[in-house]
Formats: sequence, structure tokens, C-alpha cells
Amino acid sequence: MEKRHRTFIAINLPDYAKKELGKYQEKWQNLPAKWTAKDNLHITVEFLGDLTDQEIAEVCKICREVAKRHKSFSINLEKILYGPAQKIPPKMVWVQGEKSDELADLRDDLQNCLVEEIRFRPEARGFSPHITLARIKEWEWRRIEPDERPEVNEEINLNFTAESIDVMESELKKGGPVYTVLESCILKE
Repeated sequence: MEKRHRTFIAINLPDYAKKELGKYQEKWQNLPAKWTAKDNLHITVEFLGDLTDQEIAEVCKICREVAKRHKSFSINLEKILYGPAQKIPPKMVWVQGEKSDELADLRDDLQNCLVEEIRFRPEARGFSPHITLARIKEWEWRRIEPDERPEVNEEINLNFTAESIDVMESELKKGGPVYTVLESCILKE
């Protein structure tokens, strides 16, 4: 059986943005959560699942072609909150990004190309750009009295320029996921 790789397409954050977001881990250190390693902070544009080497090669080719058609663009991170909004108890602490036409167009272009070339089914739910800062430990969360649970709802204003889309592999290890950039595709200037 051919080896498969857990694969996704992401926009990785510049170091200054990772460092800035890392400060919130210290702010809410008493929260029952597993914090994302700073190096792993990213916006998932599309999760592809378990792919073969041949499928990954096709995804890299598609990403290179799509990147040539889209200019780099600004991403504004607006708020840190529990998410998703409708989940009780919350599943994550995440950074919510401002919706952007450039990101939506890039994602639509990727989805259309991926549907044509590999066995890919886009998610039916709407896309909301976000960065997972932490995953809530549900059993510990439930043990905290509701009125004693930390409030996480903070407006921020952190901007960066998306200059590439990256094909990423996620290897699930004992200490948490390890992400590897398989190919970085530079957007037009």
C-alpha cells in the first residue's frame, strides 16, 4: 500500500506575527488548553487530507500555477476569541482574520483547480480565515465553574502580507503535530 501524507495548503505567518501572537499564550496560561507551537501558526487555506506522493506532486503543480495568477495581499488579524462560535464548550482559542476578497478569490481558484485534478471535495461550510492558537482540553474545561472560566475576547490589529501559499505536510507525533513545507509558491508582486 502506498504511503499517504496528511496534507494542507496554508499561508504561513512572518516571524514578527508569530512572536506577537505568542504573547497571548502567556496571558492565558491558566486556560486548560494545548497551545500551538509558534512555528506552527498558519492560516489553513485548504485541508486536503491523506494524499499519495503523486497527488502531492499534482497539488504542488496546481499551487504554482494558481500563485502566478494572484498578487500578494494584506491580511488583517482582528480578534482573539473562543471558536468556533457555535460550539459549546469551545474547541479552540483562535485568531479571527478579516474576510478578504483576495483570499476568497485565491481559495476559490485553488478549489476549482483541485476538484478538476485530484480526488478533492471542498468543505461545504463557509470559509473564515483563522489561526488556531490553542485547542481546549474539554474534560478540564468542564471541571471549571462557568463563572470562573477565563474570558477570551480581545480586539487586536495585526497585519502582514501574504506573499506565498505553501503546500504543507502534517505528521502527528507524540508531542504534537510537526509541519513541513513541501513547496512554497510565491504570489505575483
